[in-house]
Amino acid sequence: MDRESSSDDEEDRRHLIHQNDTPHNHRSTFQIDNDDNHKSPRHTSPPRISTFFNNNNKRYKNYYLLALISFLIIILFIFLNHNSLFTTPLNAADVASPDLMRESELRALYLLKQQQSRLIHLYNQTNINNDHVIKSALLDQISLNNKIQQALLSSHKFGKTLYSNDEYNVTDVTACRKVELNLSNRRTIDWKPNKDRYLFAICTSGQMSNHLICLEKHMFFAAVLNRVLVIPSSKVDYEFSRVLDIDHINKCVGREVVVTFEEFFERKKNRVHVDKVLCYFSLPQACYVDEEHVKKLKGIGVSMSEIKSVWTEDVKKPSYRTMKEVVDKFTCDDEVLAIGDVFFADVEKQWVMQPGGPIAHTCQTLIEPSRVILLTAQRFIQTFLGKDFVALHFRRHGFLKFCNAKNPSCFFPIPQAAECISRLVERANIPVIYLSTDAAESETGLLQSLITLNGKTVPLITRPARNSAEKWDALLYRKKLDGDTQVEAMLDKTISALSGVFIGAPGSTFTEDILRLRRGWGTASVCDEYLCQGEVPNFIAGDE
Repeated sequence: MDRESSSDDEEDRRHLIHQNDTPHNHRSTFQIDNDDNHKSPRHTSPPRISTFFNNNNKRYKNYYLLALISFLIIILFIFLNHNSLFTTPLNAADVASPDLMRESELRALYLLKQQQSRLIHLYNQTNINNDHVIKSALLDQISLNNKIQQALLSSHKFGKTLYSNDEYNVTDVTACRKVELNLSNRRTIDWKPNKDRYLFAICTSGQMSNHLICLEKHMFFAAVLNRVLVIPSSKVDYEFSRVLDIDHINKCVGREVVVTFEEFFERKKNRVHVDKVLCYFSLPQACYVDEEHVKKLKGIGVSMSEIKSVWTEDVKKPSYRTMKEVVDKFTCDDEVLAIGDVFFADVEKQWVMQPGGPIAHTCQTLIEPSRVILLTAQRFIQTFLGKDFVALHFRRHGFLKFCNAKNPSCFFPIPQAAECISRLVERANIPVIYLSTDAAESETGLLQSLITLNGKTVPLITRPARNSAEKWDALLYRKKLDGDTQVEAMLDKTISALSGVFIGAPGSTFTEDILRLRRGWGTASVCDEYLCQGEVPNFIAGDE
């Protein structure tokens, strides 16, 4: 289950990613190809719809007319509301407020989503061999519906979806197909470290997911500065070797580019000195490192030179920086360099967050779960889920207060969340969900009772407690990794990253790390969404 929730409110406030500022661009969830991709296999061109309806197809005619009429009603609704909003008023009191405009657009969007769901249901129920014309007509309506949704969402950042046109090529999404990676324009940098030059990684922000993002950014800095990256010690950070395959990184790049702290410590004959400390962040404190962390480093035999900041940079409002700026400010000939925590650093975001990452390598991703965790995830899927399943990251702990501090809020009442999940399950036509959550049983029990497909409850499956009769987790037990909360969290991520469709928690770095793996592994689906994406909670509590 999700282990990434901090019990400390202030910790959550600092480390949640804003829903509007995810580390990658977004694209439409629902895009349909043009008519050329949906021609009948029996005809070079389909018969006219009017001819088709004049035959024995009154049932489909009624379906189509019903869809068309409801579509026209929504268009009329949007037109009337916008017409009233933008007509010159007689006096200032008649001017529609931005809140009313927003409410009108969101209501129209809700109706469009409802219509889209019903159109997709009709599409899925239509026999493709006998009803190719009606199927093509439904696709036309779905496509037009989607275009209107995108027009409405264009003024709302939260309405954008997970994948951009530049990075992906999306064909037909009616069956929630995988996103085809477009790597022809992938921009990479060769990581060729200079001899005996190291970047000493320091990560202090939040939980494990934050530290993995920090580590990934450190790798980019090390590549840019031509240095070997030193992985933090488990005595001052997480025990990365239990969840990651460190050797995998070196094999993928084709040379030694990372070393564990233990290896580095041995090379330095049990005495490590950081020759230069050039802080990326200066506020709220230099390098975003407190005295307690410095004491821990000294306790394991690491001494540091004077800490200096190269510019004024605040973790709360990070400035966009280029690779050239990084090279100009952090290039030095000292043997060991540290730059502090860089989790919040905004450097070449599009480059860093592209599928596969910014560094040239021969693998799908550089930072990925260990082989033991990957095999355990695959065995769990084979045992409990099968090939087709939806994965849901449903974060609740610490989310109510801090989602409500955002605009819009990202904390949804369970009945509304269940409705959103049910719609996506129907679109994907996948009747099983893997649940990764920190929610109480009272919440998951209610959620379970409300998620249905074709009148049947959709099971929410979680990892069971260890049972010696079950063998899917035997590898963890043999390697003495069972019971480790960070291993379990990475196992949850891995299972979710292998799902057919993924529903994420907006603002969660746990979700963002799953999306990173899905981009790299090629498992991303055109149906991947944040929970209730494009909607706002139908009820929001007041402030304290």
